[in-house]
This record gives sequence, C-alpha cells and structure tokens, in this order.
Amino acid sequence: MGGTPELKLYNTLTREKSVFKPIDAENVRMYVCGPTVYDYAHIGNARPVIVFDVLFRLLRHVYGESHVTYARNITDVDDKINARALRDYPGLPLNDAIRAVTEKTETQFLDDAKALGSLEPTVQPRATDNIAQMIEIIERLIARGHAYQASGEVLFDTKSMAEYGQLSKRNLDEQQAGARVAVDAHKKNPGDFVLWKLSDENEPGWESPWGRGRPGWHIECSAMSGRYLGDVFDIHGGGLDLIFPHHENELAQSRCAHGTDVMANVWMHNGFLQVEGRKMSKSEGNFVTIYELLHTETFAGRQWPGEVLRLAMLMTHYREPIDFSVKRLEEAERLLAKWPAAEPGDAKPDETVLNALADDLNTVAAVQALHALAHSGNDAVFAASAALLGVLPKKTEIDEAVAAEIDARVKARLELLKAKNFAEADKIRDTLAAEGIQLKDGKDPATGERVTTWEVKK
Repeated sequence: MGGTPELKLYNTLTREKSVFKPIDAENVRMYVCGPTVYDYAHIGNARPVIVFDVLFRLLRHVYGESHVTYARNITDVDDKINARALRDYPGLPLNDAIRAVTEKTETQFLDDAKALGSLEPTVQPRATDNIAQMIEIIERLIARGHAYQASGEVLFDTKSMAEYGQLSKRNLDEQQAGARVAVDAHKKNPGDFVLWKLSDENEPGWESPWGRGRPGWHIECSAMSGRYLGDVFDIHGGGLDLIFPHHENELAQSRCAHGTDVMANVWMHNGFLQVEGRKMSKSEGNFVTIYELLHTETFAGRQWPGEVLRLAMLMTHYREPIDFSVKRLEEAERLLAKWPAAEPGDAKPDETVLNALADDLNTVAAVQALHALAHSGNDAVFAASAALLGVLPKKTEIDEAVAAEIDARVKARLELLKAKNFAEADKIRDTLAAEGIQLKDGKDPATGERVTTWEVKK
C-alpha cells in the first residue's frame, strides 16, 4: 500500500471489523444501491451517496484511481414510478412515460450528488437497460431448482437455499410461522419473493419466456452488479434499511444463480437518519429533499451549501444513527469558515487523517484531525487531506471590477481613519463584513503606516 495503513471495514455479513483484502488489487470493485427515481431524493438518500463516495476516494488513494470500479445503479422501474408516469404522461405509451419520469428525476439526483461534492461513480447502470441480464439470471434459477412459476409470477424458493437469512441473521422458520399464508397462497413458502411478474395493459412490460412482464426489485441489482463487477466482487453497500429484504434476497438469488459461496466479500450499511430528533416522514411535516436544502428556504428559512450538508453528515460515524439538525449544520458551517482554501499540489494526505479513514471510515476522527491540521500552516497537506473527505474549501473568485471597487472602499476607510472619523470608517468595515469581505489591519514594516488587506470569507 506504499505506506498507507491497513484498511479495516466492518462487514455486516460477519458482524465484525476486519482487514480488507481485495479479490484483485488491480480492479477493486464496489456496488452501492442507488435511488429509485420517481421523485426528488430526500436527505436520507444523501447519506449513502456521501458515505460511499468517501470510501471510493479512499480506495482510489490506496489502490490507484484506475484500479477501482464503483457501480451505483438507477432503479427506473417500480410501482411508484408507474403511478407517476400514468399521472404525468397519460398520452404516452407506458414504457416511454416511465422513461420521461425517470430521466427528469435522475438528472436532478445527479445534480444533487454533484452539489454534495461526490465524484461520479465509474458506471451508473439503469435497471431498464439490463432486462436481458435479469431474464438470464431467472432462467438459471429455474434450471437449478431455485425458482418456480405460480399465478403469473416467477418466485424464488427460499427453502431451496439452506443459508437463506445469513446476512440479516433472520430465522426463516420463525418468519414463516408468523406469516399470513392465506394472502400468498400461490407461494410454496410465505417468504418466497418475486423475480418476475406479468404486466397488464396499464403497466410497463418486456417480453420474456414467462410472458410480457416486469422484474421484481431484488433481481435488478443482481443483474447490474453481475454485469459490471462479476459474479463475486469486493464490497456491497447501502442503507441499513436494505439489509432485509433487499440485500438478503439479492445475495440469495445471485449465489444460487452463479453457484458461488458469496456474492460480495464485504457488506457495508450506513445508519438511519432522523430530522431534529424525529423520524423523517411527510406525515411528521419534516420530509425534506436535497434539492430543497440546496435551493430553497424550506429548512430553517435559508439555503444550505452542499459542502455544509456533506460535512454535517461526516461528523457522525456512518454506522451510527444521525440526527440531521440545524445545530449540526451550523456547526459544520463554522468549521468550514475556519479552514483555508488551498491547493494540494503534490502534497500527500496527513497520516492522522488517513489512519482515521482506514479504520472503518472513522470520519469523526478524520474531521477532528483535519480541523487541527487547518491551523498547522501546512495548507497543501491540509488540502490533500480534505480532498479525501471531499470537503476541500473552495476558493472564491472575484472579478477585476468587483476587486477594484472593494479596493476603493478599503482606501476610503483608511482616509477616514487618518481623519479620525472612526464612525464612518466602521460603517465601511461593517458593510464589507456583511458582504463576506474580511479586513485585516496591519503596519507597513518600512514606513510604519497603517495598511489594510482584505479576503473573502468562506
């Protein structure tokens, strides 16, 4: 690793933290479940975007930018999408209507992710572009005795896999004992889940060996991860809420289709998010989208910069629950205001920051180390370290005309000070401060005269 500390990650599958060993150090592969693009992404969706972007940056630092493949999917077929397509585009064929809905919301999601300081993943596959791969996996599952047809559906037979439940640590027999069998009488087992279901004329559909239909949710990620990362890859990530049923079912169908012992070697999950101490929901009135935070005054009566939202997220360890609050945002904003805007150049990240991130993405310790580094005077090392977290403060550019106008006001203030007109001089200083311009008074070492410099506060 060229001096980089050992990378340790907590694995949900084993419930322990261990040293990360890639299958192939020349091609480290990570898959993260992306958004279902029927509406604007909410702030809870931002957490995995930010968390796994930090991991992506760290892996690129350790193994080299060209040796890491990060796939994050776009789910663009879903019952909520279908309903939105029927509502918004009633005159279009449904397959075209869902494309119209999802392209708009996908574009907004990508804009939001960029505003949060996240790098683009290596590949961002759409579910509807991978239908053929889904059909192929389902055919394999049927041929291997892990799936069956019933009442217009193809279902995965959970009893066919002895280790089903290994990720969530759920006991299948206990689940089935409490299930309402009558509701799903066509299933062999209450826990069996849909791989393919038939579509009527008001639903999107694709031709398949089982009739015109559409995929179940779980099969989508198995198809996309397999296509772009292989049958077995290094890291699978997502939110804690996806462990069951989504990731459990994804793991089961992938292993059974390919005959492998694992799907991904490491499973990582970020914790839940609350807003001001309460579960976020529309009924609670605290449901907020990333777009609203960035561009409207919905949250605490103001807009919030993307770098503030990002740092506020990273000030809590990714596996811990996070309370998204105005207080935390203001704290993040104050920190950023104290950090220098600098270029890393050829500087390498600080060892303390790197050690923290290598310890299961301990961003809390990394941010603390970064703050100490901000006052060390070594701005280039600070910048290289901040870039690992994606929180590098931006230089504010001011055009020549504006700079000349500020210079003139600073000069006028100096003349007022010479004339001992302190009240008017203070007015100029306060007005500039309100505009984000900070003045620094000093003395010319040669003449001893008062001189004033200015800079833009971040």
